[in-house]
Amino acid sequence: MPETIMLPLTHIAAIAVEKAYRKGEHHIPVLRGVDIEVRRGEFVSIVGQSGSGKSTLLHLLGLLDGPDVGEVKLYGHRIDDLPARSRDELRNRVFGFIFQFYHLLPELSVLENVLAPLMIRHSTWQYWKNRGAFGDQAKDMLQKVGLGHRLTHKPSELSGGEMQRAAIARALMGNPEVLLADEPTGNLDADTGREIMDLLTSLNGQNELTIIMVTHDEAIAKCAHRIVRLAEGRLEAWGAAA
Repeated sequence: MPETIMLPLTHIAAIAVEKAYRKGEHHIPVLRGVDIEVRRGEFVSIVGQSGSGKSTLLHLLGLLDGPDVGEVKLYGHRIDDLPARSRDELRNRVFGFIFQFYHLLPELSVLENVLAPLMIRHSTWQYWKNRGAFGDQAKDMLQKVGLGHRLTHKPSELSGGEMQRAAIARALMGNPEVLLADEPTGNLDADTGREIMDLLTSLNGQNELTIIMVTHDEAIAKCAHRIVRLAEGRLEAWGAAA
């Protein structure tokens, strides 16, 4: 009987990370020694005032940027110092990203936008060989997010909520382990925002998808299991969502 491999409880972590940016001659600290650990299947909200470092921390966790000091670890293994090709592969296979601005390609249909991550992941020959199965997978994903009737529409023909649903479907096409969401309801009205949060909490509960979400909205933040608060680049507090 094969040996059972026990994975560490911590899924992804940032350890004493610091990050600063330069604006002309000015050195602007953004993160000042932040520690955060997220367990597998956990839903964590990161909140704080504008400029507190929320989005920067999310970008470091997803390898969209690198820390000046500190480490980012996945299952206990450091990943921020990997070669560029390895980091690219992790971004494509391990992480899914949702942003406030949907970043859908305007010239592509909804279905084509959702297929884009698989086009990037596979060679041209591999993609075309499996295009039928990939298309079915994308249609199924769009059905799950409530867009099964919008496959051939362009982004300009969608509402804000529909565009965000398409962005979520695209993020999930690669079957990511960690979903990183930066103000996913920021451009939506309250009712549509609640629908998007219902979708995210359902994905977290049914698929045990690890979600780390940045938001300025306290009501939205409370949809998570735990809230992490940043203030002036430092971890101010954390605790269970009320």
